[in-house]
Amino acid sequence: MNPALEHDHDMAARFVARMDGESWSEADEAELQLWLDGGAGREGLLLQIHAAWVAATPVAQEEVVEEAPAAPAFWRRRGFLGAMAASVAAVVGAGRWLDARSSFATRVGEIRRVPLADGSVMTINSGSELTVRMAKSSREIEIAQGEAWFDVAKDAARPFTVAAGKVRARAVGTAFSVRRRETGVEVLVTEGVVESWSEEDESLRLRLVAGERALLSDTAVVHHESDRASAVDRSLAWRSGMIDLNGTSLSEAADEFNRYNQRQIIIADSAVADEQFDGLFRINDPQGFAEAVKASLNVGIDESDPRVIRLVKSK
Repeated sequence: MNPALEHDHDMAARFVARMDGESWSEADEAELQLWLDGGAGREGLLLQIHAAWVAATPVAQEEVVEEAPAAPAFWRRRGFLGAMAASVAAVVGAGRWLDARSSFATRVGEIRRVPLADGSVMTINSGSELTVRMAKSSREIEIAQGEAWFDVAKDAARPFTVAAGKVRARAVGTAFSVRRRETGVEVLVTEGVVESWSEEDESLRLRLVAGERALLSDTAVVHHESDRASAVDRSLAWRSGMIDLNGTSLSEAADEFNRYNQRQIIIADSAVADEQFDGLFRINDPQGFAEAVKASLNVGIDESDPRVIRLVKSK
């Protein structure tokens, strides 16, 4: 590995380790963005290392895992819950968590895991923008665009509420995701219970339990699925850097890949759009997805424009 690439690899690893093991500040965010702007390929490198980190087997609380003696210090992964407890104790002890507000943004293809001062953890999907506010009596997240998954620390005295437009999702101790779509706000629950509603009409309250998902608009519950834990897990495969397709139409699959990649997939033939497809793919591999579709279905690939991959009906 050449020295410049090795240095970028080390820097990406340091950023990922800091995201997972320490409280992430606005200064950290600014430092990361400055580094990303300083060289081509750094976004992809950060994504690869972060996906491998998230996919790693979690260690037990308070456990300290050391690499071989020659390993760089930043690769020493502390027990995540132990690190979070220490971070929370330090912040609360200083009184700095009260009314604290932080903003986060991810670029296309970037997935970030961020520990919060209350002990919760949020995983932010590609192309997302959100604001976090920790106050004495509440914990509030506002999603301007994109998606995030939240593993919420229990604190009955401080409700955890996620806002996306006029739609709200609230939990005390649970795990769930919120995604802003063009057609509404999608809420998926992986653990516990979440209450969702719209400020436009609070009578439209919906109680979701683990394995359920719902799409809400400002004025209605557009769609609600229950007892679909496997479908929820597939929808959240992005947390490990993957896209899990199961009978998904090619148009929907293309939309998923386009969330994570500058090179876009275009369905150039309406006859192809409704074709269904199964498979597990890396989020940063639209080429591999297109080749798999070509091999499995009567579909051709047009790559005459290097910025896009066009899927067309074969003649």
